[in-house]
Amino acid sequence: MYVAMNRFKIAPDCEDEFINIWKNRDSYLDTVPGFKSFNLMRGPQTEEYTLFASHSVWQSKADFECWTKSEAFRKAHANAGGTRKQIYLGPPQFEGFEAIL
Repeated sequence: MYVAMNRFKIAPDCEDEFINIWKNRDSYLDTVPGFKSFNLMRGPQTEEYTLFASHSVWQSKADFECWTKSEAFRKAHANAGGTRKQIYLGPPQFEGFEAIL
């Protein structure tokens, strides 16, 4: 199993807009071999930002890497950030984890 996460720092009062971007996008994940599940998670909130994480589970790291090189990935990320880039306080921070037990 492989877990891929991206952390996003979202500007205050822009949380609903960020959530709607994810709700309304077509991820194409259900068409990709090795994909298991996806969650968008809300984390702690400070005066400066609210932390979110996208969390996807894959059969293997190789399956995830194939996804990142696929046409489905390009289509899913074609409008990433959209015209509202000011809601993002920096680029997402990727973290990948392989199951060992």
